[in-house]
Amino acid sequence: ASGFGSVRRFNETFQQLFRRPPAAFRRESDAPVGLEGVTLRLAYRPPYEWEAMASFLMARAIPGVERAEATSYARTLKLGGSTGAVLVEPDRGQRLRVTAHITDLKVLPEVIRRVRRVFDLAADPQAIGNHLSGDPLLAPLVAARPGLRAPGAWEGFELAVRAILGQQVSVSAARTLGGRMAETFGEPCDHPAAAGLGLTRCFPTPDRLAGQAIAEIGMPRSR
Repeated sequence: ASGFGSVRRFNETFQQLFRRPPAAFRRESDAPVGLEGVTLRLAYRPPYEWEAMASFLMARAIPGVERAEATSYARTLKLGGSTGAVLVEPDRGQRLRVTAHITDLKVLPEVIRRVRRVFDLAADPQAIGNHLSGDPLLAPLVAARPGLRAPGAWEGFELAVRAILGQQVSVSAARTLGGRMAETFGEPCDHPAAAGLGLTRCFPTPDRLAGQAIAEIGMPRSR
């Protein structure tokens, strides 16, 4: 499934990347995660305009669920039975530094997948730039701001709710409504790392929103 032709080759590569065999990694994944969390560095193809990404996230960060600043992005998470928080920061060497504060290491691959999607780490800016530069109107814009990425969503349902909250109101108003929704209907996040980041709520799940009087948060009944 990983694309390796043999178990031996897979084990060799795993040993090179993680400095331990897969069996040891499996044993460690059953151990509790310390308060310092798990830190990884996710690579991307340069260039990467972090400032534009940070600006987008800062304008839309939902109070209590997210905290976005010029040099970092943090949010609460709930995956399976694991709650916690994740912190993303730019790092040296064309990488993002990701610190996952989770109670179960088995959800770490999903955390990585979502971070990669939010920050568009799979993009090939060189190929995109070459293609768009073929248009005489787009060429100077691409040259002026290389490395722009398309911000992604943490989760599909959350994206859909954000879209509805953002209809016919400003980005700021949608952010306020999102904060009220999280405070009223979101599950409390009591992980110490989340509290240290000033985060208190997980974004509401479909089950927690179903049948609720959502108009109470100030959203017009017509929507």
